[in-house]
Amino acid sequence: LSAAQKADFSGDSTAATINHSLTLLQRLQELLQNGNGSDSVLRVRSAASDEPKVFHTHQLLLSLQSEVFESLLRNQSVVTLHEPPETAALFEKFIRYLYCGGVSILLHQAIPMHQLASKYRVWGLQRGVAEYMRTHLASESSQGHVVGWYHYAVRVGDAALQESCLQFLAWNLSAVLGSAEWGSVSVELLLLLLERSDLVLHSELELYTAVEGWLSRRQPEAPVAERVLRAIRYPMIAPSQLFRLQAQSAVLARHRGALQDLLFQAFQFHAASPLHFAKYFDVNCSMFLPRNYLAPSWGSQWVITNPARDDRSTSFQTQLGPSSHDAGKRVTWNVLFSPRWLPVSLRPVYSDSVAGAIQPVRIEDGRPRLVITPAMSSPDFAGVSFQKTVLVGVRQQGRVLVKHAYSFHQSSDEAADFLAHADLQKRTSEYLIDNSLHLHIIIKPVYHSLIKVKK
Repeated sequence: LSAAQKADFSGDSTAATINHSLTLLQRLQELLQNGNGSDSVLRVRSAASDEPKVFHTHQLLLSLQSEVFESLLRNQSVVTLHEPPETAALFEKFIRYLYCGGVSILLHQAIPMHQLASKYRVWGLQRGVAEYMRTHLASESSQGHVVGWYHYAVRVGDAALQESCLQFLAWNLSAVLGSAEWGSVSVELLLLLLERSDLVLHSELELYTAVEGWLSRRQPEAPVAERVLRAIRYPMIAPSQLFRLQAQSAVLARHRGALQDLLFQAFQFHAASPLHFAKYFDVNCSMFLPRNYLAPSWGSQWVITNPARDDRSTSFQTQLGPSSHDAGKRVTWNVLFSPRWLPVSLRPVYSDSVAGAIQPVRIEDGRPRLVITPAMSSPDFAGVSFQKTVLVGVRQQGRVLVKHAYSFHQSSDEAADFLAHADLQKRTSEYLIDNSLHLHIIIKPVYHSLIKVKK
């Protein structure tokens, strides 16, 4: 309410609001539909059609929302606009938005609608479409759309949308690798993805196979192909699989000269003990850092039914490390999940005073907690530390996708802000799938460099 309205209402029990704004919107739409009282004409030409689309409009309403229209219509009442077929097809929707402040769009209409909003400087609509794109990354479409949206965000300089698309692609890469949109990934986007350690996929071999398919389809220049292939983390692939690739991969055979050093280094990594290898190579570089692999030797899925009910625990085993020297050794991990763990500051306090001996504690004061600890003592892990990642899956538009990834190092047994904003008490919580919490816990062994490598 405005200050004037508040003043009118104060102390008067008979005050009421009469609201006919929906009727007003209807009248405004009718104005556009019938062209009543029109004082300006827009003729929209497109290469797809010989006939222009004609709109009988009202200068005041167009100028209110768009400074571009305000300028165009200042000295003329008939304006011819040239639009590409995609934006011309949506022009009627766009004009209707200017009259009634609302529009419904589909996935394939997001980019052309954003282009119209940007071109005519309708900032509210531009922000609205960008937000629609950020919240519909998970929607299923026959051709896929996130890669196209990422490239568009780069083109228009929308950093927030760019980052949202990149994060979605990284955490749900397996879904993208098998889709039609994988072939449309640009060199720049592919290199950005390949340098990330938070990619979620079954294994490094799955990534190599997808990159091989991309290269076969795109046929880039040799320096580009080699830059892409050198971003694969070959030490994370087992020697038996590396031998098979050397024998069977046409892409690897074509670029063997440029990759020989990396393949040789990977075989050395698997042949020597990690302690010995670490004396000669810097094992703290990305080549030796695992990504978020979903294969069983790297972690375990954990589906917790009715997570708000009580504390749960589970255990699972992973390999001690990716080196063949350690792949056969097993580490057992114990995991505790608590839906309502209370920090010390909120626990009941006993006092001598008669009035309220115990501080009242509400269930909602607690927060979800996940603790991951090794069942073995640390001397067994000489030269290895463990990064832990917990992926949280949610159902979005009918698919189970990664919503959050919490990462924490060996020095900590838990993620500080684990599901801090998830209301697990509500069956409707977006974090629950059929009243279950879907987690995937990944253990990433990281080897330490022992001696500074002499260059």
